[in-house]
Amino acid sequence: MTPTDKKALSERDICTKYITPALVEKAGWNLITQIREEVTFTKGRVLVRGKLTSRGETKRADYILYYKPNIPIAIIEAKDNNHGVGDGMQQALGYAEVLDVPFVYSSNGDAFIEHDRTLTQGQRERELALDEFPSPRELWQRYCLWRGIGEIENPIVTQNYYSDGGGKQPRYYQLIAINKAIEAIAKGENRILLVMATGTGKTFTAFQIIWRLWKSRTKRRILFLADRNILIDQTKTNDFKPFGGAMTKIKKRQVDKSYEIYLALYQAVSGNEEAKNIYKQFSADFFDLIVVDECHRGSAAEDSAWREILEYFSSATQIGLTATPKETKEVSNIDYFGVPIYTYSLKQGIEDGFLAPYKVIRIDTDKDLEGWQPKPGQLDKYGQLIEDRIYNQKDINRTVVFTKRDILVAQRITEFLQESGDTYAKTIVFCEDIDHAERMRRALVNANGELVAKNRKYVMRITGDEGKEELDNFIMPESAYPVIVTTSKLLTTGVDAQTCKLVVLDRRIQSMTEFKQIIGRGTRINEAYGKQYFTIMDFKKATELFADPDFDGYPVQVYEPKPGDSIVPPDDQGDVIIDPPRVPTGKRTKFVVADEDVAIALERVQYYGKDGKLVTESIKDFTRKTVKQEYTSLDAFLRRWSEAEQKQAIINALHEQGIEFEALEAEVGKEFDPFDLICHVAFDQPPLSRQERANNVRKRDYFTRYGEQVRAVLAALLDKYADEGIEQIEGLEVLKVPPFGELGTPLEILKLFGGKQKYLEAVRQLKTELYRLS
Repeated sequence: MTPTDKKALSERDICTKYITPALVEKAGWNLITQIREEVTFTKGRVLVRGKLTSRGETKRADYILYYKPNIPIAIIEAKDNNHGVGDGMQQALGYAEVLDVPFVYSSNGDAFIEHDRTLTQGQRERELALDEFPSPRELWQRYCLWRGIGEIENPIVTQNYYSDGGGKQPRYYQLIAINKAIEAIAKGENRILLVMATGTGKTFTAFQIIWRLWKSRTKRRILFLADRNILIDQTKTNDFKPFGGAMTKIKKRQVDKSYEIYLALYQAVSGNEEAKNIYKQFSADFFDLIVVDECHRGSAAEDSAWREILEYFSSATQIGLTATPKETKEVSNIDYFGVPIYTYSLKQGIEDGFLAPYKVIRIDTDKDLEGWQPKPGQLDKYGQLIEDRIYNQKDINRTVVFTKRDILVAQRITEFLQESGDTYAKTIVFCEDIDHAERMRRALVNANGELVAKNRKYVMRITGDEGKEELDNFIMPESAYPVIVTTSKLLTTGVDAQTCKLVVLDRRIQSMTEFKQIIGRGTRINEAYGKQYFTIMDFKKATELFADPDFDGYPVQVYEPKPGDSIVPPDDQGDVIIDPPRVPTGKRTKFVVADEDVAIALERVQYYGKDGKLVTESIKDFTRKTVKQEYTSLDAFLRRWSEAEQKQAIINALHEQGIEFEALEAEVGKEFDPFDLICHVAFDQPPLSRQERANNVRKRDYFTRYGEQVRAVLAALLDKYADEGIEQIEGLEVLKVPPFGELGTPLEILKLFGGKQKYLEAVRQLKTELYRLS
């Protein structure tokens, strides 16, 4: 093939004719087991526009090369032959960093450029002829040298993953977590911490780690510990099912030592009394591996039951799994497990499209903002003298209860569900305590009388002493009821509520660990049930924790012992996840004020921005700042808009930067399209409505150059723009909707213009006329 012919080939042709043969025929890579082409490894961030959602761009590698299945070691970015051989390198390096792959290549079919990320000095990049691409053995040897994998570690590291034959592949970040854990254990590390955001598949990750260690006989007897029965049961029947008869669940405090894989509720094997410490029926060296799920709870405290179990089996390798590493000045699980070997954050999960983005509605009542002081001698609803002092937000629902505030909160929740058009959206309302959860249940029942009449389980309280049997029904997507649950702490952790669309915060939350867990109730995506994003309704300023730099960063050790202090952090008093039972006190501990009016003082909607932070300024200020970062002047924006083949591409790009056009329409006017909204808000230009722009085109006699039938089509397009916006007329799909059916089939309409390309050119001219400045 001549160089001229080669330049006529597409990128895919270059891959098929040059790159793949170089890998298979020259370098010896197995096409079936070691090469994957066009690998999409993210899902594309969920973009939310009002109630509408779409997906952003996915990340896709042209080639990923594997030494063994699920052990990636190289990535190749291909370009057509009109590009230079190294033109794909920067893109490939970006992917390689995300995928934790050391060997990076770019090719245009003439040669390869290799970038070796394992080198810290010397020549990191070199050009290779097509027949010089390294073999799998060569790259694996270089990989092992980089990772410190010797002959002893190699069989462990190369043990196959479990495959069910159905093609299910671990996600890229799960692969990294699994491989890093296996390599660390192979090299003798015995305390390992993995940090993965809620909803990213920690249990599946744990299963694959255990499977590979068990199959390689590196670890023969394994204990998986969790603190909720539902988690153990879900694990046994779902992710861990392949262990089959080798697996058992420890229950009824009965121990059978004939199994290899043990699942246990830590409460079932430990207790305050020595006789209840069932785990001691095992010898201290019985288990080779212990995996602790949600290890931020309990195990971080030196005297906790989990810590006792872990220290009893101290000779075993121990892996901690958590979404929220517990780091306070009082307690640290990093102190026990060590620095995480891998972290996959909520922010990254949302950016990749594996987790749901969220909106925040912050609502402040007058009593929360301004505080309240009783009149001298004022009695509460039950005749108790109210202590004369100022009660602020900390006191509400703890020391003082405003009956009308409960009603107001319930009404606002109900209004939101009604206005969103989804009165059956699964909703969790987090309350201060059991009493508050019961009051909110009652208030929500009264606010949703018709729906409760249809099914009494529409609203339910699920706390430590009530309604726990309904927990499974709440979290099952196919179960319609209960819809709204009120709780305190029972649902903060470990509940896989895939379809939860509304999280209501009506309790003070000051623990970052607890805050992340509560937010985690909404982060799962279930597109089959219409769950792509969720909303947080905050009545207690709890979401101010979003501004905390620790909110989605890497965990940091913050315990700072003073001279003479123990190196072990002080005892933890607490992440209790089940509401404690009521303790009779003999006297009323709360003042109930029934006749005091409560009003909403401030309400605002905030959005999760591209940088992972909430947009806290006004939508106009945020839009102005964001647009001017991208376009330094009005001329720059106009030039880009004029040059854009598809205006929708600019709109999508701005939306990915966090600009909410629906929110702008609500403030400026629904009659303006994105172009005018941007020009007006960012550059202080007077906006023209879509109708005004359409009329201006008509006044210019723009259509006279065309025949009658074509003019009819363009006039219909102009009407469609005036009614619905520029996005509606840029594609060919518009020709399938009214009124175009009256003008002919899409194919017939295209023929009127002389073909598809001439139709698209006419639409381009129409858009130019729409946005003419004079």
